[in-house]
This record gives sequence, C-alpha cells and structure tokens, in this order.
Amino acid sequence: MIDFLLARIGSAIVTIFGASVLAFAVLRAVPTNPARLIAGPFANDEVIAQVTANLGLDKSLPVQYLDYVTSFFIGDWGFSYSAGQPVLSQITERLPASAELALYAFLFAFFGAVLVTVLVSFLNSRWLDRFLRLLSFISVGVPPFWLALLFLMVFFDRLGGFPGPVGRGPAPTGLYTGLFTIDYLLAGDFAGFGTALHHLALPSIALALGPFGYLVRLLRANLLDIINEPFVTVLHAKGVAPISTHFRHILPNAFLPTLTAGGLILAQLLGGSVLVERIFVWPGIGTLVIDGILRQDYAVVQAFIMLSAIIYIGVNLLVDILYGYVDPRVRRS
Repeated sequence: MIDFLLARIGSAIVTIFGASVLAFAVLRAVPTNPARLIAGPFANDEVIAQVTANLGLDKSLPVQYLDYVTSFFIGDWGFSYSAGQPVLSQITERLPASAELALYAFLFAFFGAVLVTVLVSFLNSRWLDRFLRLLSFISVGVPPFWLALLFLMVFFDRLGGFPGPVGRGPAPTGLYTGLFTIDYLLAGDFAGFGTALHHLALPSIALALGPFGYLVRLLRANLLDIINEPFVTVLHAKGVAPISTHFRHILPNAFLPTLTAGGLILAQLLGGSVLVERIFVWPGIGTLVIDGILRQDYAVVQAFIMLSAIIYIGVNLLVDILYGYVDPRVRRS
C-alpha cells in the first residue's frame, strides 16, 4: 500500500508541475504587454520600463517561472490591478460560492444517477430502461449554459416560481463556513436555509444534468456487464434472494468505475462553472475569471488555472487512493 500511495503522490506532483508550466507558457504567449495595460495607454517608454522591472518581466523566462511557482506556493498569487487587491483575497472571497454550487450540483448528479439507475436495473423494466437511456442521452448532449438560459426563461420569466439572475440571495447574519445553506442551519434559521436552496436550485440542476447523464450511462453499462457474469447465475441457482444479489453482490462490483468518475466530476465542478455562474450572476470564481479575461487581468486568470489544476489533481489523487483501498487488485497492479 505504501508503494501505491507513493506512486500516486509522485504522479500528482508531476502533473501539477506540468500544469504550472502550461499556465505560465500560455499567458506569456499572449501578445498583450501586461506592463502597458497596467501603466495605461498614455504612459511613456520610461514608465513602461519601470513597470516591467517591477513585475519582473525583464528577467529571463526560467527565472520568471521560478519566481511565479515559488510565489504561488507561499500564497502570493499576484495583484489584480483592475480590482486593486491581491488575487488571493479575491479568490478566497468567492471560493465558497463556487464550492456550494458545485457541491449541490454534484449531490444531485451523483446520488440521483445512482438511485435511478439501480432502481431501474432492479425492476428490470424495458420501458423504464429505454426512458432512462433517452434521458441520459439528452442530458449529456445539452450544454449547461443553454439549460441555464432555458431554466430562467421557463421557471423565472414564465412560471415565476424561482429567483432570477440575482446571485445567492440574502446572506446569513453569521458567516462561519461561507456556504449559505450550512451557515443558515448552524444559525437555526430554517427559513433562510430554504431561501438559499431556492436560489441554488436552477443553477445547480443546470450544472448537474450533464454529469447525471454520463454517470447513468456508465453505471448502467457496468451493471449490465456484472449481471451477465457467471457468479450471478450461481447466486440465483443457490436461491439467494434477488434483492440481496443485486445490492450485496452486483452493485458493489459495478460501482467502482462510477466512484472514480464521480470524483473527477466533483473536481471539475469545484474548478468553477464559468458560464452558468455568469448567467445567474453567481458571485463565484467563474464570474471572477470572466471579468479578469474581459479586463485583461492575467494575474487572476493565471491563478485560476493553477488552482483548478490543483483541485482537479488533488481530488483525483484522493479517488485513486480510495479506489486502491476498496479494490486490492488496483494496489497489486
């Protein structure tokens, strides 16, 4: 198990290094001069040269990269000149909003897909199975931003049952975690908890339908493969109850790939859902990144790329470790 853990951790470190190189190289390849953007269009060459030296852009690329990586991992993520504050402060302020949205979208997608797929496979209904396949194909093929716009048109504009693009709604009086639903529960304000869920419903479902369809297709295919295995026939021949066979023997063997995919989906959602956040005016990282791109605030974009990579790789590492703990065959391989 130690060798397995060391191998996974080493792979994660190498991947983070590759992501840092990519983030550094992509933004250095942009033709816009950051010093010119900061100094303004009317600055003379002397001012541009001074700003370039202050930013360290006059150094060689290897030295710039070393400074960039060192600063990032000690908490200096750069300064947003458009907002007039450090990038770390901006991301720290907005991260709870993105995390809460991602968490509820993941809960809907993962547990909804598992519950529906397992139920349909246990009932063994051809019509329900066809409907589930149709639903999964549609949900996978529809872009989340299109769903977000459709939800606003139907459930906000026409039916009026849900809030519009107004963000997270009123904040609780005491912010302990930054997650509105959790903070309302900690304060004992169940009416506020309901309001926070009401604001979360449309954007989280719009984000969740794509992963929901993917997980349904993955788990359904694995369940069908396991159901046709010889050991299932043996269990039926021995008189083991169908519900016991399905939930104690078939589902655990079919669930492992879904667990891995679920971890990757959670990491993807935590990395920021840019367009959906923008549509619902959700004050998360996605909105911050779009504003950074429009204002050519590359310090924000660069920090977002690195943070997304670290979140994705970190969650993937945890899933790999959990997978290896659950399935000994993975450790041995």
